[in-house]
Amino acid sequence: MDMGTIRGLITAILLVLFIGLWFWSWSKKRQAEYDAASRLPLDDDERPPAINKDREQHS
Repeated sequence: MDMGTIRGLITAILLVLFIGLWFWSWSKKRQAEYDAASRLPLDDDERPPAINKDREQHS
């Protein structure tokens, strides 16, 4: 095997892995997880934001 063949095989393997990952990430099984993640910025926090501890020590 020459170097061109090896590089071609590596490229083909990476392409197949990329396509497989793409199908897995866009599958219907993951739809609920993505919907929950998309609502995270809009959900109310249960507690107030943390206060910078450096400010507390200097006051």
